[in-house]
Amino acid sequence: MQYRRITKNDLKVSALGFGAMRFPVENGDNCKIIKDEAQRMLQRLYEGGVNYFDTAYVYHCETSEAVIGEFLKTVPREEVYVASKLPMWLCKEHADYNKLFEVQLERLQTDYIDFYLTHSLTKKSFDKMVELDVFKFLDLEKEKGRIRYAGFSFHDDYEVFVEILESYPWDFCQIQLNYMDVDYQAGLKGLQKAKELGIDVIVMEPIKGGNLAQVPDDIQALFDQNPKQMSPAEWAQRWVYSQPDVSLLLSGMSNMEQVEENLKIAATANEYILDERELSIVEKAKELFVQRVQVGCTSCEYCMPCPFNVNIPEVFDIFNNASVYGRWEVNRNRYEELLKSNRDATQCTECGQCEGLCPQHLSIIEDLKRAHKAMR
Repeated sequence: MQYRRITKNDLKVSALGFGAMRFPVENGDNCKIIKDEAQRMLQRLYEGGVNYFDTAYVYHCETSEAVIGEFLKTVPREEVYVASKLPMWLCKEHADYNKLFEVQLERLQTDYIDFYLTHSLTKKSFDKMVELDVFKFLDLEKEKGRIRYAGFSFHDDYEVFVEILESYPWDFCQIQLNYMDVDYQAGLKGLQKAKELGIDVIVMEPIKGGNLAQVPDDIQALFDQNPKQMSPAEWAQRWVYSQPDVSLLLSGMSNMEQVEENLKIAATANEYILDERELSIVEKAKELFVQRVQVGCTSCEYCMPCPFNVNIPEVFDIFNNASVYGRWEVNRNRYEELLKSNRDATQCTECGQCEGLCPQHLSIIEDLKRAHKAMR
């Protein structure tokens, strides 16, 4: 295992961290973790040198933290770093911060959490968080030693990211980053800005939720031109490891095969950085992916709300994800959820309001028809 340094205390943290949101489950039921297999995975990761384990209050229907808690009983507590997250959307008053935190300590069977994040911040949740004075809660728990390092995970635009970065003396932050999402949310600009402010960055979704783990034949052929043969997942992870300002890469793993592959990649995370030729191959792969985009929607939401309840950006996101990454089944399941809630393309009455508002001047009415036909 390769290690990197993080926080003002220069902690030695494994380059690979485990994200406990994709444990193996029974019969596809995300609420039912296969606990024996999960513990075997955690033990193997620990034996392989991983010392950073990331969970959250809500993962796996609020059962993930308890699985990590059982794991913590089997290893020296001081040898591992545990990260968990405060679900901001469940906090209605300041007292809720402490109530939820106490539950998390109990689930994790520990008296402190090393890395504690306010979860999935957007402009709206950040403003609510400030209104309820989360900083007072964080400061108090840090003084008590029950939170060692405070951070946040992020899902909004770059400008919001900067506002949050500058609002508090954060120890670290967590952003989504992969070679397809360099300009998405915080992106590479956000990575650089955080480093300028002395805030360490942990990267989630390096394989874009599995979308970059299996690639179309033309992209695979491009990867195969490289002298060093790597799986698509390794290409994606190597790209993240090659970003000099990334402190740690988080990967959600569902089986032992993924555990072994990730350990193998991380074993040379600091030594094998993609060279210029390899980075060029990744750029060409990205171009080929982008050519598969069906609708040039940027999810700006100027078209929303639709007077007839169509979730226009979501319909197009589903259509594009299916087409770009070839993951039709999983995205048809996403579309089925829109159908159930009457927010799918069939609700469109062709009133045209959205087309008059779209900055991209998309033919939204016809694109909705194409999307519905493809996803059914």
